Amino acid sequence: MEIHRFGFGHRRPDGPAGSHGVTSALVHSDGRGTVAELAFARKAAIEPHTNPNLTWFLVIEGGGFVQVGDEIARVFAGEAVLWPSGVLHGASTDLSEMRAIVIEFAGPDDDEIRGVLPGVPAGLEPGSVARGEGGLVDDGIARGYDPAEGEPV
Repeated sequence: MEIHRFGFGHRRPDGPAGSHGVTSALVHSDGRGTVAELAFARKAAIEPHTNPNLTWFLVIEGGGFVQVGDEIARVFAGEAVLWPSGVLHGASTDLSEMRAIVIEFAGPDDDEIRGVLPGVPAGLEPGSVARGEGGLVDDGIARGYDPAEGEPV
C-alpha cells in the first residue's frame, strides 16, 4: 500500500512565472500525467498560461475564479473546470482561500475510445469535440461577481 501525504506542511511554492500566493504538493506523476494539490492564499493567482496537456481543476475547498480562454467565472468547492490543451487558463482568489486537485493528462487524447469510458454523455460521438476546444459550461447557477459580497468560503 502506498500513502502519499499532501496538504499543510507538504507544499512548496508553485505556478508559472508571475504566479503568487500558490503552493502545491505533488501526489503522483508518471508518463501518463500528474496529480497535485494546489492551495491558494487570499489574493493569490496562477497567471494565465497555456499547457500542452488537458487538465482538470477540481475545487475541493473554498472558492475563487478560473479563466478559460477569454471567459472568467467564479467557482466553488465541488466544481471541476476543464482546462483544454493549448488554451489560455488560470485561477485566482480575492477575499477567500481555495484548495484544488489538479489532474493533468500527458500525451495524445484517447478520443477513439472515449465512447466506452464512463462519464461520456449519451449520444456523444467519440471524437466529436476537437482537442483544444472548450469553455465554461452554463449550469444555471448565477455567479456574477459583486465585490461587496466577497467570495465563497
